[in-house]
Amino acid sequence: MGRRALRKIDKSVDLSNHLKVIDQLVPWDPERIFGRSAPLEVEVGSGKGLFLQTASSECPQHNFLGIEIAKKYAEFAAFGLANQNATNAVMMSGDAQPLFYEHFPDHSIHAVHVYFPDPWWKKRHRKRRIMNKTFLTHVIRVLVPGGKLHFWTDVHEYFESALDLIREELPELKGPLAVDEKPSEHDFDYRTHFERRMRMHDKPVYRSQFTT
Repeated sequence: MGRRALRKIDKSVDLSNHLKVIDQLVPWDPERIFGRSAPLEVEVGSGKGLFLQTASSECPQHNFLGIEIAKKYAEFAAFGLANQNATNAVMMSGDAQPLFYEHFPDHSIHAVHVYFPDPWWKKRHRKRRIMNKTFLTHVIRVLVPGGKLHFWTDVHEYFESALDLIREELPELKGPLAVDEKPSEHDFDYRTHFERRMRMHDKPVYRSQFTT
């Protein structure tokens, strides 16, 4: 299923504290960005931002950085954070890979979340998938000892190929660990909007978790 059209956001809402571009985040200094030092979790491909809104509210002792390459979705997610006055979550509009490859220090991130990434269906485009060896090598580098990588997708082939890659070439990641489907208690009690759509249409979601 593709992305649905976004609702319009209120342009009068100040997003400056919640929407950044990479030039505003480097050199990387979490205390400057969040105003404090705290365990950091990073979501790659935040979409509409449901995970960031929920996680930052439920885990106020952590800082959260969401990264979304589609500008209008990054703005929408930042709008949601601004509306709930989140002080521990920031959206970046842009590509996640430069931050992982060039700017995040070793052992600086407690968890990396990758939920429903673009599957790049055509075989000739699969090299563009975010779950590739180079990206995952940097995930291992930046995670703290015992840090976690969460990877969910609705594409079984992508799920299996990513797990095969990790199993065969990245043994530093321990897993996959099973992730149970949590019963939803209300209409938006899902990790992401995409998970909500899949489950409401009785479509399977493939979930995995790895630790360093």
